[in-house]
Amino acid sequence: MLATSVLLSAVMAGIIATLVTIAIERWGGLTGGLLGTMPSTIVPAAAGIYASGDAVVLNQSLAIIPLGMLINGIFLSVWIYAPSKFKRFKSPLLLTTLSALAVWCMFGILMLFGVELALESGWSAFEIGILGLFLLIALAVAMNWKIQATPKGKHPVARSVLFIRGSAAASAIGVAVWLSFQGQPLIAGLAAVFPAIFLTSMVALWHAQGPTVPQGAAGPMTLGGASVAIYALVAMYSLPAWGVVFGSIIAWCISVVGWSLPAYLVLRKRLTLD
Repeated sequence: MLATSVLLSAVMAGIIATLVTIAIERWGGLTGGLLGTMPSTIVPAAAGIYASGDAVVLNQSLAIIPLGMLINGIFLSVWIYAPSKFKRFKSPLLLTTLSALAVWCMFGILMLFGVELALESGWSAFEIGILGLFLLIALAVAMNWKIQATPKGKHPVARSVLFIRGSAAASAIGVAVWLSFQGQPLIAGLAAVFPAIFLTSMVALWHAQGPTVPQGAAGPMTLGGASVAIYALVAMYSLPAWGVVFGSIIAWCISVVGWSLPAYLVLRKRLTLD
């Protein structure tokens, strides 16, 4: 059961993850960045964690997802501002990547301690998730308040890079599901939102297109990432109530129709009027 859940979740995540870079490359940072971050790898991750059979593990793992997406938004903000700081150096991409990962790790550790403290203080998993969602939305609005150019890519991303990207995402989700079976819900939730997709997207796009395309995609990707947080909150109830298949479909539809599509329409209108 454990091996099957981990393998299926990892393979599905890897296949889904490969599509987001292509979406940003072909459709630009607005369409590709926002719609490309609709709930994808979280679907097999949540299903795999649910398969562990422990409701407490499921709720705590999913509760940390909104806060994890908040940290991913902070991670993406580094890709907007750091390139200009490092452009005088020999390897601005490497320095930006290391800075973004360092920021993610620092906030990830702080988040784990904060969530443990909140749970000990009597907060419910859902309350923690709601707090993370509101903070994520606030950050996303701030990052998209000033409209930036969201150009399409001019050069195709290499297939080898896409393969590495899918493998990285698959590994992260596989680890997350495995940790859920080991009774580590908070670490599993954090692992489920490790920015493997964002990291490989930014690196691959920078290599192929230069820093402008990933910079333009960072804001819409953060805004789109809120749909993942909404998916996690809905899945807390839909998976136990309707099972893996229908519960996943319900959570996905609510997050996409309730957030991804409206956010896309608002950003597109603002970009048109700007």
